[in-house]
Amino acid sequence: MDKLRAMQTFVRIVDQGSLTAAAQALGTSLPAVVRTLAALEAHLQVRLLNRTTRRLSLTDEGRGYLDSCRQILATVDEAEARLSARHVEPSGRLAMTAPVLFGQMYVAPAVTAFVERYPAVHCAMMFTDRVVDMVEEEIDVAVRIGPLADSTLVAQSVGEIRRVVVAAPAFLRRHGEPAHPDELARSRCVRFLPGQSAAPWWAFQENGRPFHVAVDGNLAFNQTAPAVAACAAGAGFGHFLSYQVAPLVASGELRIVLASFELPAWPLSLVYPHAGLLPARTRAFIDWMKTHLRDASRAFCP
Repeated sequence: MDKLRAMQTFVRIVDQGSLTAAAQALGTSLPAVVRTLAALEAHLQVRLLNRTTRRLSLTDEGRGYLDSCRQILATVDEAEARLSARHVEPSGRLAMTAPVLFGQMYVAPAVTAFVERYPAVHCAMMFTDRVVDMVEEEIDVAVRIGPLADSTLVAQSVGEIRRVVVAAPAFLRRHGEPAHPDELARSRCVRFLPGQSAAPWWAFQENGRPFHVAVDGNLAFNQTAPAVAACAAGAGFGHFLSYQVAPLVASGELRIVLASFELPAWPLSLVYPHAGLLPARTRAFIDWMKTHLRDASRAFCP
C-alpha cells in the first residue's frame, strides 16, 4: 500500500464529503477510492469514517488521524516546493492577519523587512483581535495566539506566550511583592472593562490545579496599551500576555511576579488554510516569519 497516496485519498474524501466526489477530484474511479480507504483502515486496524447511504462522518480515531495526515502531507508538499521554487523570485499579492497589538509590535516590522527583501510581493496586513475565517476572507497566512480549534488549518509553532502578572518596582517597594496570588484580592489591580475577553478574576495554577482570584481596583481599560502604561506608572498589578509587557520588563520599568503560579504558556503559531502546494511568495513569507517570530519569542517567553 502506498501510504502517502492512501493519506491523500483519505483527506480528499473528508474535504469533498463523499467517496464519489473524492474519486472525481483525484481523477480515479470510485472502486479504487473504496479499495484504498478499506486498505488504509485494515492497515491501521481502526475505522476512520462512519459511512451510510447519505453521509460520511469522522470517527474519533479518524479525526485525530486526519490532523496527522494534513501535517505529513504539508511537510511533503513543502519539501517539494522548496526544490521546485528554488530559483523562483516570490511575487504577487499576499494577505495576512494577526492580533492588533502583537501585529503592531512584532509582525509589522518583520513584514516591512520582508517586502524590502522581496519587492515584487505586495503584502496586505489586517490586524484584528477577532478570529478571521481565512478561506472566506482570502487570507494566506495568520498569526494565532492560543490553542487552535480548527483542524482544517495547517499550523507551524513559532514560540510560546506566557500570561504574567507585573507591577512597577516602585509599587512593589511600597506595597510588597505578593507570595501567593490570593494576596491580589486585597491589592490594587489594573483591570479591563467587561467584554468578550475580560473577567473580574485572574487565572492561576498551583500544583497543577487551576484556580481563580477575584481582583479589583480603581482603573479599568478597554485597551491593552494604556493598561500597561498605567502599571508602569505605579497604578497597581496587571495581568497581561508576556509579549505585551516584554519591552518594559526588559527595561526594568515592570517586574514579573508570581511566575511559579502561571498557567501553561499558550502556543504562538503561523497558520495557513490548506496543505496543498504553496506559492513561492507564501512559502518564502512563512519561512521569513518563522525566523523572526522565533527570535522575538525568546524575549517575551524566556
